[in-house]
Amino acid sequence: MGPLSLTIEYILSDTFFNGAKMTLLLTIVSVFFGIVVGLIIAIMQEIQNKYLDYIVVVYLWFFRGTPVLFQIIFIYNVLPSFGIYLSSFASGVLALSLNEGAYIAEIMRAGIQSVAKGQRTAATALAMKEWQVMRYVVVPQALRVIIPPIGNQFIGMLKLSALVSVVAVEELLLVANQAASSNFRYLEALMAAGVYYLLFTTVFMYIQGHIEFWAKGGRLRARRDKEVKAEIAIERTEVR
Repeated sequence: MGPLSLTIEYILSDTFFNGAKMTLLLTIVSVFFGIVVGLIIAIMQEIQNKYLDYIVVVYLWFFRGTPVLFQIIFIYNVLPSFGIYLSSFASGVLALSLNEGAYIAEIMRAGIQSVAKGQRTAATALAMKEWQVMRYVVVPQALRVIIPPIGNQFIGMLKLSALVSVVAVEELLLVANQAASSNFRYLEALMAAGVYYLLFTTVFMYIQGHIEFWAKGGRLRARRDKEVKAEIAIERTEVR
């Protein structure tokens, strides 16, 4: 069988499709919980409590200072010693989420701090509560700063998910490696996996672009442009 035919066969096979689904699931779940963890850490940093600061510093120090592969193996092999038994999938998600949370926390902190303190003071002067200040003043402006790097983290997580193969999670790269090991056709197997990775990355980038457009008020501007064009068309019609 020729290289192209075998590559297409791999792409359309249930084995590769299921591996791709597992990779996508790992990515989405890990990024979701990573955002939750990152948001919690960012809020803890804003509270300015010295005990919480110690917890945050230790957390960031560990998860930013050690390799992701180390964290996956540590959680999978060490936690059972303390009576905590997790499946391979759960171990992978936990490690990836905690690692991702350490980076997303810094992204969110930078986004929140990018909003001028004077705006918070002005909102407080208008008798707005703290949650209202965050909801209506800080968050909408911080999103413009936060969304692009979080989108990049999402794409990075897609590639990091391959590391969970070390604990036998049947994700895309492990499936490709197993298929190639059976017949030594590594080119075709890896090309098939690459097609899935590029497809996912392309879709994520497309979605990210639309989210950024929305966050920057693109829809509002587009609507205003349409209204202006409609008014101009009406005026030209009346002149004629």
